[in-house]
Amino acid sequence: MSGWLSAEAFEAIVVDELDLLPDEMLDGLENVAFVVEDEPDDGEDLLGRYEGVDLTHRDRYGFGELPDRIVLFRLPHLAACATEDELRDEVHTTLVHEIGHYYGLDDDRLHELGWA
Repeated sequence: MSGWLSAEAFEAIVVDELDLLPDEMLDGLENVAFVVEDEPDDGEDLLGRYEGVDLTHRDRYGFGELPDRIVLFRLPHLAACATEDELRDEVHTTLVHEIGHYYGLDDDRLHELGWA
């Protein structure tokens, strides 16, 4: 059952959920690529991962830097969710969580801001 949704359909859900996020969450994102992969190549049990240097730890971030990446893993999402509605909720939660890492925010602060 873990592959019940194609990669293309999963990516479409990710795009839909990104479009539903509040502008104040997205407006500060710079040089960030959103990526979908089937599963973590290191074998970790993750739904998503932020790869980069969060805003609280950056000294200088100049032209030509490779983008930070927010990766959502398709197969773990599909294994955790039985319906498309559950999947959309989980993708939304994962996006908020990983974007929070970009800003250097913990889960408590995400809740204070009303993002989680």
